[in-house]
Amino acid sequence: MERSLETQVSQAVDAWLRWLPRWEPSTHRGRVAPCRRCFGSPILSAAGLGADVPHGVQHGLSTRIKTIVDHAVAEYTALNLPMLQAELDQQAARNRARSYRPAEGLEPEYEGMPLDPEPNPEAPFLFTLAGLAEEADATVPDLPPLTPEAKAALRQEVGLADDYANMIGREVCAILLHHRLRVQAAIGQYVEPQIEAMLEELTRSLDAPFDSREPERGEG
Repeated sequence: MERSLETQVSQAVDAWLRWLPRWEPSTHRGRVAPCRRCFGSPILSAAGLGADVPHGVQHGLSTRIKTIVDHAVAEYTALNLPMLQAELDQQAARNRARSYRPAEGLEPEYEGMPLDPEPNPEAPFLFTLAGLAEEADATVPDLPPLTPEAKAALRQEVGLADDYANMIGREVCAILLHHRLRVQAAIGQYVEPQIEAMLEELTRSLDAPFDSREPERGEG
């Protein structure tokens, strides 16, 4: 039996809540470019995850909810949009032909995240995962070109798929409103104490930049 949209969203939130206690603040340098999936996301707004919530926490939920929307759109496309479905099938077959696919099979918390850290000009990478993936992609033949008529028809079907995705997204956001309290309670229990501890540690390091236990010059 197909699960209702309400059930799918509830289960996604449940899975995120089970993961959240394992979250820890990142200690590496943050990325300059914002995450396209999370920045300004109405899904996160509906769930009550504001800009003050760390991105890793946001991403784990937004990815799980996006999967629900993507699945609904995929079903709609398979039933109603034959040209778009054929194009997607060809692209999927092309992707399967690649010998290296590092972005596939990731946990929701890492799906859609950059494959490599920000480059450091002082210590350039010998290679990157994204670069290796591009090399593997270059060995796979391109898809056959479309006629102008086929392109026009495909654009129309893509528009219909986008409209359906927007409709499902609005429904999902309305459902998420009912989960705000437990989402925010979990943030208060698992996330905010870690952020407060980091700020306290930073404050102590700024107030006491030198270890008072170190001997003064001339001693010893």
